[in-house]
Amino acid sequence: MAEPLGILLISGGHERAHYAFVLAAGAAAIGRRVCVFATNAGCHALLRDWSGLDDATRDQAVRATGVAGLDELREAAAELGVALLACDAGLRMAGLDGAPLWQGVEVAGVPAFLSAAAGGQIISL
Repeated sequence: MAEPLGILLISGGHERAHYAFVLAAGAAAIGRRVCVFATNAGCHALLRDWSGLDDATRDQAVRATGVAGLDELREAAAELGVALLACDAGLRMAGLDGAPLWQGVEVAGVPAFLSAAAGGQIISL
């Protein structure tokens, strides 16, 4: 089995959140085990309503070019078995604790992320 990929999403911007899911879906599609761990403002990408991302309206322009938008990428990642973790401390820091999370998102800490990515790559966005 290919080495795991851990994606650490710290940024609350649409561009980085979008690309985190591009990488996640792409890596999962080639058989890698993938975990997206969002913290602080990056947690917006794991909410049911991700419109709190900076420049969230950019998604319309992305889709207008024929590129998958954030909703499509999140669905693809979920179908491909990508693990989605929202940092418990990051949710609190961003004022998002108690906000509705997207389907399948687990609240966890750094040890869970590091365990999921053990022996593999970690990318930070």
